[in-house]
Amino acid sequence: GEETTATIGNNVTIRESVTINRGTVAKGSTDIGNNVLLMACTHVAHDCVLGNNVIMANLTTLGGHVELGDWVYLGGGVLVHQFSKVGAHVFVGGGFRIVQDVPPFILGSGEPLQYSGINKIGLRRRGFDGNARKLIKEAYKLYFRSELNRKDALEKIKTDLDQSHEIKMIINFVESSNRGII
Repeated sequence: GEETTATIGNNVTIRESVTINRGTVAKGSTDIGNNVLLMACTHVAHDCVLGNNVIMANLTTLGGHVELGDWVYLGGGVLVHQFSKVGAHVFVGGGFRIVQDVPPFILGSGEPLQYSGINKIGLRRRGFDGNARKLIKEAYKLYFRSELNRKDALEKIKTDLDQSHEIKMIINFVESSNRGII
């Protein structure tokens, strides 16, 4: 057999009927961060990486090689396609499918999954000030709501907005996406 592992952090709550697959030889491990809640009947497939403070509600299923950033909340019954990435501070409503990458700080809903605004309540609870939230909102207004194509919108974000830590996170996430952005 292959030498693989599943690593589970501190203060992780694993409810009934949860399944966690260890890694495969491709990556070698499945890694779950600290302060994670896996509600009943959730599934974490092989080679997944879950950040800290993640909540997966009942019946949420992750395909192999999925990456969830810190503070990701997935509502009940969310299905995440293999190799998808979900950025930090994302909230996805229950019952939706994630088949492309979901950038940080947003609310996702709809079928197919789409941008539904920034996660302003979650960001406020975690201490993001008004200026940081405003910049994030401006960036996503350009990226998702302007008449610009996404490549041009990303360039405008780089040139027109203050390059705060949050804006750099958005840019890096979008530029490193392999599955495309919702």
